[in-house]
Amino acid sequence: MGLKGFAEGGIASIVAGCSTHPLDLIKVRMQLQGESGPVPVQTNLRPALAFQTSTTVTAAPPLRVGVIGVGSRLIREEGMRALFSGVSATVLRQTLYSTTRMGLYDILKGKWTDPETKTMPLSKKLGAGFIAGAIGAAVGNPADVAMVRMQADGRLPLDQRRNYKSVLDAITQMIRREGVTSLWRGSSLTINRAMLVTSSQLASYDSVKETILEKGLLEDGLGTHVLASFAAGFVASVASNPVDVIKTRVMNMKVEAGVAPPYKGAVDCALKTVKAEGIMALYKGFVPTVSRQAPFTVVLFVTLEQVRKLFKDFDF
Repeated sequence: MGLKGFAEGGIASIVAGCSTHPLDLIKVRMQLQGESGPVPVQTNLRPALAFQTSTTVTAAPPLRVGVIGVGSRLIREEGMRALFSGVSATVLRQTLYSTTRMGLYDILKGKWTDPETKTMPLSKKLGAGFIAGAIGAAVGNPADVAMVRMQADGRLPLDQRRNYKSVLDAITQMIRREGVTSLWRGSSLTINRAMLVTSSQLASYDSVKETILEKGLLEDGLGTHVLASFAAGFVASVASNPVDVIKTRVMNMKVEAGVAPPYKGAVDCALKTVKAEGIMALYKGFVPTVSRQAPFTVVLFVTLEQVRKLFKDFDF
């Protein structure tokens, strides 16, 4: 196996990540909807009367907007280029996270596949996914934090925006202002999400592909790859969306010296989110998650299969 699995997985992941970046951005914006609490507004009902006191009126929470609404508003208010906000972070994230997880899964798959039957039990596929996803997420967390912040920046008021110029600028500013540990903010969530995504995505793809070929439904070609990868993308979306919502909110929260952060951690964020917005808030952005995860997984595995063909005669 060597480094080939890392190179193949890395190339395929970067292509897939860049292709579906706008959908990922819309997903992040939707997951942050409803996060801010009521805004107190001071109004004087009768300013002419000296004894009249000010009355606090609670502003209504913002309406939840769907995929098309979020996307069209983003383009209208920030321009077409905003659809690729944070794309440099996506490239770095895929280079670090996906290259690592795909390469490690390939190595574990090679070691745990039965040499006689050439098969690997589902339990071992899931185990390989858990291990590969956890290590990949730990390596790629700094780029993940930067990507979430860059994607969310446009929804903030002008005076509150971070205005990162690039992923390297984002990482540099985070270290300078919040310390190096800020690069691993939400890492427990990132790792949990990556374990769920990697195990469900890669194991589902391998299992569905094997079933299609064993039953003779299709030949080992583009149709099989697309069908298996679409199924894998849907399974991964269902498994990971709740963790993804909490991860996005924890990573995006603004931390200032002397001010208590909005969330104490992942559990606190989950409890506050469910209490304020209901249990289904954990599936905010599910439609764009599936809309992004399905094509991402299709592009990922279709590209991966083609890259493997190109690299089949090379050994490194």
